[in-house]
Amino acid sequence: MTQDELGKDCQALVLFGATGDLTRRMLWPSLYALDCDQMLPQGFRLIGVARSETPQDEFIERVREAIKTSANAALFDAARFAEFARRISYAQVFVTEKEGLEPLARLLDGKARGIIYYLATDPQQFGPICRALKAAGLTDPSCRMVVEKPIGSDEQSAHATNEAISEGFAEHQVFRIDHYLGKEAVQNLLALRFANAIFEPLWNSSAIEQVQITVAETVGVEGRWGYYDRAGALRDMVQSHLLQLLCLVAMEPPARFDPGAVRNEKVKVLWSLRSIDASNVAHNTVTGQYTSGFSGDRGVPGYREEEGSNPRSDTETFVALRAEIDNWRWAGVPFYLRTGKRLQKRVSEIVIQFKSAPFNIFSGLGATLAPNALLIKLQPEEMIRLTLMHKRPGMHHLELGEVGLNLSLNDAFGDVRRRIAYERMLLDVLRGNSALFVRRDEVEASWKWVDGIVAGWQATNQKPRPYGAGSWGPSAAIGLPERFGHSWHE
Repeated sequence: MTQDELGKDCQALVLFGATGDLTRRMLWPSLYALDCDQMLPQGFRLIGVARSETPQDEFIERVREAIKTSANAALFDAARFAEFARRISYAQVFVTEKEGLEPLARLLDGKARGIIYYLATDPQQFGPICRALKAAGLTDPSCRMVVEKPIGSDEQSAHATNEAISEGFAEHQVFRIDHYLGKEAVQNLLALRFANAIFEPLWNSSAIEQVQITVAETVGVEGRWGYYDRAGALRDMVQSHLLQLLCLVAMEPPARFDPGAVRNEKVKVLWSLRSIDASNVAHNTVTGQYTSGFSGDRGVPGYREEEGSNPRSDTETFVALRAEIDNWRWAGVPFYLRTGKRLQKRVSEIVIQFKSAPFNIFSGLGATLAPNALLIKLQPEEMIRLTLMHKRPGMHHLELGEVGLNLSLNDAFGDVRRRIAYERMLLDVLRGNSALFVRRDEVEASWKWVDGIVAGWQATNQKPRPYGAGSWGPSAAIGLPERFGHSWHE
């Protein structure tokens, strides 16, 4: 796709929340990288809007500093940035006031055609912004709307938010971002499954014993205590990132790689998740809250000791759960999901553990067999590892050990720059490709399943168990898979 063809119907990107943390850390650096690669349309404008009164030159300087202190800092070049800065404008707006979008309308010359609106704001502002844009005549069938998670805090509020967005934008115009889906290794999961014939005959309950998905963080709440205490690990991470990864692992092959076909198969997985409620929540979930401890070599406070905290908070910072998918492919295969803050190691990974060999012909020699496993690491490194049993070199008794067949993306594609996930997501918005964005029915289906767990915790008075910062969570989490004869991959 040439630069003239890329986003040919797109005239401008309007960034609501242009001075916020997400925009500073991810969006401006990603847009700059796309511009360096000549992946922004010619004449494409970047308009930052926020409530603060910020002079244009000061705003440009903020964008410059955001890029120079980002993961894309190595790309910074003064002359290149000067060209990029010519695209940028800033407008002070007040969404809830009459005529509050007039400064933006003037920058757009009153024309809404081909505008991408990106809401990097508090989710409570999604509805008011969409209504204000419609009332100001700044919506058009050619416009696109990009919104960040979370979409609501339960099924009811998610439905209300989606209804508010739909007042100004049809579903095909809406791009709901889950940045995990922009990660190279996550997208490679689709290629691994559907571009290689070797795996599909084994990708089912006949060959797979269990699946584990772990997203572990070493950081605490990082100044977001107010938001995080309203959400917790289940709403913040499981409802979005982990369930999206589960869908990519468990979905049926789509008829073709287009947005409708891919998302149809993902939502079927969510519809097939067995409910977790008051009758089984204690058996299938464990929650925790970190106490003081060590992160690396430094002491860190507990969750209730963080700045701005409530010392009586019962919000979970860790959750582990056992999910089951009731369909022909996955019946009987447990999916173990685990996520938390202040854990021992930063890692995001998917483990597909296959069933053990039906008979060990080497048992008479004292050899034991370990089941094969496919490890898909998403961060901090991106790699795929298939473990196989192999004979250890030697002249005496036959000894077997596990050997990994490794595909490291750094080794295989070391000359290709590793990109911020938002670069891919923004590029797909320009292309109008919503295959890796979350559809409305996916959002509401995932919230419906999560709401059952929350209600179960409340009905059974299940409280988070303490775990020391720098550990792998509460000890009860270790026992969760062990109840079913499994153990966490470490």
